[in-house]
Amino acid sequence: MKENMIQNPIIPGFYPDPSICRVGEDYYICCSSFEIYPGLPIFHSRDLAHWELIGHALTAENDFHVDANSWAGGVMAPTIRYHKGLFYIINCNFADEGNFIVTATNPAGPWSKPHWLSDVPGIDASIFFDDDDTCYIMGTGDVIKNPDGTTGRGIWAAEYDIENFRLIGEPVAIWDSALRVAASPEAPHLYHIGDYYYLLIAEGGTEHYHCAAIARSRTVLGFYEGYPGNPIMTHRHLGTHAGIANVGHADFVQTQYGDWYAVMLASRTIDGYYKNFGRETFLCPMEWERGWPILSPQTGMLEAAYPADEKLPWIAYEKEPEKDTFDFAMEKWPMHLVFWGRPYRNYCRLQDGQLHIRCIPRPLAQPVKGFGYPKTKDADAPVIGRRQRSVNFDLQTRMTFVPDESEEAGLVLMQASCHQYLLRKVKRGEGFAIQLVCNTSTLHSFAWLPDFSCEVHTEVLEEIPCDLETVVLRVEAKGQDYRFFFGADENHLTEMNHHGDGRIINPEEVGPMVGTFLAIYASGNEKESENEAAFDYLQVQERDEI
Repeated sequence: MKENMIQNPIIPGFYPDPSICRVGEDYYICCSSFEIYPGLPIFHSRDLAHWELIGHALTAENDFHVDANSWAGGVMAPTIRYHKGLFYIINCNFADEGNFIVTATNPAGPWSKPHWLSDVPGIDASIFFDDDDTCYIMGTGDVIKNPDGTTGRGIWAAEYDIENFRLIGEPVAIWDSALRVAASPEAPHLYHIGDYYYLLIAEGGTEHYHCAAIARSRTVLGFYEGYPGNPIMTHRHLGTHAGIANVGHADFVQTQYGDWYAVMLASRTIDGYYKNFGRETFLCPMEWERGWPILSPQTGMLEAAYPADEKLPWIAYEKEPEKDTFDFAMEKWPMHLVFWGRPYRNYCRLQDGQLHIRCIPRPLAQPVKGFGYPKTKDADAPVIGRRQRSVNFDLQTRMTFVPDESEEAGLVLMQASCHQYLLRKVKRGEGFAIQLVCNTSTLHSFAWLPDFSCEVHTEVLEEIPCDLETVVLRVEAKGQDYRFFFGADENHLTEMNHHGDGRIINPEEVGPMVGTFLAIYASGNEKESENEAAFDYLQVQERDEI
């Protein structure tokens, strides 16, 4: 009999920063969602190979706020844990009030409203319940005292009153990093295993030099000693020819049979060192030797596949449909079909099997504001779609739309910071046209710094007259080569002369936080309008194995 294999990534598409916990025979993963709404997707598995999206921890029902701004802001780096009948997620929302905790008895939801943690500083906060039920929170900050009197980045921990959501005592610095003065020590997770407390972190930044490193202490708030074999997982030594890059930001789980696994983020590369998927969720087996974890034993590399655990059941779930038709009710909205920013303005509606998207004023090429702008409810971006999960894919929709001046609608392939390909219908004189447009941007400084600024550059690559009221729009991607089509129906399509270069919208060029979004959209481009584009379906055909 053919051996069952766990295929990496176990959750394809930009589902980064995975955190995992087990309850009985069930496994749950929570991932970052940045500016996507709903936020913090929750996946379930029984075999560690197949993962089903069962819900989101952040929705309008628990007052989730996230703007459509940079595509890389919002919520990131959650930790999910289970203790005495309750699930906990701790996270930071950069679009709102910072660090928070939400709770639920069922990981599919509903989740509580956020308990805002005004006394928890830093990013990547994590939660830990000890064997005696004492709760601790870990975080990051400038907490390490250097010999020259300055402070450096490191990990802190403090006891936490989980009943009243407040710190007990002052935060204590517990470790700096495996490398001396390493870049970005973050993503701490704490475990009590045998006689030691183990502190797992990420360092090196979430790009090429990313890694997972570990330290241990006999006391929970003691200063931790680093493992002499650190890092315990990285691909930075493999160069740019590796098919998997950016490996790090890990979390551990023990099966009900005593075996250990690690989940982590990593990026698949396309046609060279291009990571259009963004950071995805991967898994590897692990063992313990001499009191330390060995990840991916024998090779020490994150592999594309591993033999499945024979002690766990093999349970496959129904895959996401290739074609989203819009013959459902709003309350039955598919969980994989998501929005850019919370749709405060209710710009979409379902009617007669079509999704109608209103041309609200927000342009897709609006410059990034950065992280420090005031909280607002008028930054809606009328963009609805799915994550890119396959190297080769076909993206298609059928749209009915009669645009007025300044209005547009169509397909968008989108990355962070206004890097987009648009296949859109616009008004041109007394008639209409199909345009192929490329938006790029120039960023000055970093989005979280006060001197940040952004300039957007828009180039119309091609324009062809088209007076069809209903038009089929199609994109065919083969690696980094994008071809664009339009026509009266699926069998009569005209190809645009210009090919798109997918390298323009890959994270290596525009920032590593997120991945490509395949979507439909409409916009009034600074003009208030009641006009709508009506879409019959959104289809993403994935043409390679995941």
